Formats: sequence, structure tokens, C-alpha cells
Amino acid sequence: MRVLRSFRLWCVALLAVLALALATAPSTPTQTSRIARLESLVKCPACEDISVAASNATSAVAVRNEITAKVREGKSDNQILTSLEDAYGPSILLSPSTSGIGSLLWAGPLAVLVAIVAIGVRLVRRRR
Repeated sequence: MRVLRSFRLWCVALLAVLALALATAPSTPTQTSRIARLESLVKCPACEDISVAASNATSAVAVRNEITAKVREGKSDNQILTSLEDAYGPSILLSPSTSGIGSLLWAGPLAVLVAIVAIGVRLVRRRR
């Protein structure tokens, strides 16, 4: 019975965190916030594992200017990131792509979470 209460408590806590995250997320980002977010996703071409937002290298400034220009042109975030990948290669992004092999990197943790929940449900049912 304690396992069931603990499991329910964890589920309620997870739902509360998700609700809080959704409630605090901005619905429509401004141009400035979009630019800042995109700059934090793109790696400086001349640096190691530093975003263009954190770097003052000439190449980072050029990428920041390119991002700003494309946002002002009305391009979507996906179009901007894709054009940067085409120009600099897939290693320009600090996080893995959500397509192809990169999708496995995103799906892996989700699969682990689903497995943990399934195991928790089985344990609760066995204890009954």
C-alpha cells in the first residue's frame, strides 16, 4: 500500500511540474526573445561548445547578425536553424537535431520514462 501512495505522489508531483512549466511558458515570443533563444541554440563556429550568444569571436558575431536578419525577414526558427546547418554543417547546433538519428537521442529518454512508469504500474498491481 505504501508503494501505491508513493507512486501516486510522484505522479501528482510530475503533473504539477508539467502544469507549472506550461503555465509559465510565454505564448508568443517577441523578436528579441526569439533571437536570444536561437543564439543560445547555435554553437560558435570558431569556439568549442560555446553558443554564439556567449562568444565575441568574429564568426559568432557574423552568425548572430545572420540570425537577426533572418528573424526580421520573417523566417521561422526551423528555417533559420536549417539554413545554418546547411551553411556550417550539423555540428553548428548545440542540441541534436529532431530528425534522423537525432530523433533517437530525443526518443531514448522518453522511452526510459515510459518503461519506468510501466514497471511502477506492474509493481503496484502485483502488490494488490
